[in-house]
Amino acid sequence: MIKPVHRHRVRRAAAALLTALPVILLLAACGEKTPEATLEAWELPEGKGTRDNTAVCLIPEMSGREVFENELAVIDCSNASEGYIYVRYQGENPKVKLQMTGPDDVLYTYDLDSAGRADVFPLSAGNGTYVINVFENVKQKQYSLALSAEIDVTLRDPFLPFLYPNQYVVFDGNTEAVQLGETLAAPANEDLDVVSNVYNYIIRHVTYDMEKAETVPYGYLPSVDETLSTGKGICLDYASLMTAILRSQQIPTRMEIGYAGQAYHAWLSSYIKDVGWVNGLIEFDGEHWSLMDPTFAASNSSDFLESFIGEGDNYVLKFIY
Repeated sequence: MIKPVHRHRVRRAAAALLTALPVILLLAACGEKTPEATLEAWELPEGKGTRDNTAVCLIPEMSGREVFENELAVIDCSNASEGYIYVRYQGENPKVKLQMTGPDDVLYTYDLDSAGRADVFPLSAGNGTYVINVFENVKQKQYSLALSAEIDVTLRDPFLPFLYPNQYVVFDGNTEAVQLGETLAAPANEDLDVVSNVYNYIIRHVTYDMEKAETVPYGYLPSVDETLSTGKGICLDYASLMTAILRSQQIPTRMEIGYAGQAYHAWLSSYIKDVGWVNGLIEFDGEHWSLMDPTFAASNSSDFLESFIGEGDNYVLKFIY
């Protein structure tokens, strides 16, 4: 049976809604100098483990079954049950924003590609109602509403938003980081081994880029393969790279942004079925998300890192991608 296509033709408001959108800055403070890293020697275990290390990259689709659209933008919610939406701007304004609020009432603000490329955005707040707005810049920090949608979401699986790629975590079967993930996962007997191998590899092969941290432009988005090839990055790069690898190994992983002490910072959390420890610092109890910070681990001594992380009190979560 061919399912009907639900298109919501939305008129642009006659009177522009002017909004001063909040600005999310990726501060260079996450690169503040701290004690030098003293990492112990580590090598990838040899042999093949019992766990299947074949990469599985979920591919988002702009299906067109449930669409809100007008002459300026398209919001495709066809696969909301999979944990994501597609948004494309098709007007001529060079500065466009997407704002989305979910059932947790956290306001997310994204840059949209002004050249017409569609991007994927996660429904990271889980089940409930989402309000989605596309804004065009009018002048300075004033924006007008171009398109709006409200959707009710019921996820097919609560972990799906943290397995698909999105604007902050871009990967597919051709991504070099995904292929590296297969190598790092090869000796693993369980998911916890994969996390440990990926974590240990990244903190030893990627160094913190102080120059980039001080000059990173507003709206910067990480490239996992660029981080891998250059061997350098800022907190967003570390977190995005590790998140992409673990998602491709079917390990639900959240890229998280918030405050580490006074610094605006990025880290990640993974959901692991097994019980265990990673480097004695990150604990997985089989039920809960546990904190993981490859940036700090790569650039600080283990004693400093352990005292800073503690029970996670120095971390304040703001956004999940």
